[in-house]
Amino acid sequence: MSLEKAVRLLWNYHQLNLSPQKSDIIFVLGSHDLRVAEYGASLFLKGLAPWIVFSGGHAHQGDLLETGWPLSEAETFAKVAAEAGVPREKMILECRASNTAENIRFTEKLLNERHILFDKILAVQKPYMERRALATLQVNWPEKELLVTSPPLSLEDYPNEEISREEMIHLMVGDMQRIIEYPARGFQISQQIPETVMSAYKYLIQEGYNKHLIE
Repeated sequence: MSLEKAVRLLWNYHQLNLSPQKSDIIFVLGSHDLRVAEYGASLFLKGLAPWIVFSGGHAHQGDLLETGWPLSEAETFAKVAAEAGVPREKMILECRASNTAENIRFTEKLLNERHILFDKILAVQKPYMERRALATLQVNWPEKELLVTSPPLSLEDYPNEEISREEMIHLMVGDMQRIIEYPARGFQISQQIPETVMSAYKYLIQEGYNKHLIE
């Protein structure tokens, strides 16, 4: 197996290619990629939900996902959305979460406190985290109607000045490991994994793409 083939197999597997639909909230999960905020804002401005939630604290310090931003991920994303034209009064900020389960739990508390209906949720994540995000949402919100989408970027176009191709591959491999390991911990629903994808994952680890792996 070649490096390029292995990377493409993981990239394609991580994505679900679901079409965004009108929902009760747009739920933007914080990360180190500002394009997620830009895309979430664009969905709001298209009228796909009356509310947009940005969730994320100062997470991942000391690893590949560290942002170095002075503000929380949620506050930084909200600033991007405001610059795109999203009204501040339509944003809900959750600034404490350090992982996806906390994104969900802390956001649910905020929405319940505000008596905001959220039976249908359109989540926004990075392209290579679509599958894992939905699997986590399905464990925590099994009664909700859930969709996950991401900025429409190709494998070739995703790397930029902030996120190198090397970093992207390390992160994809780490997320693949979590898809494999987390169901047993109750963090995600179980996923079917084709043999070709598992082979690609093992190949990339052998090639040294292990900086985002958990013990």
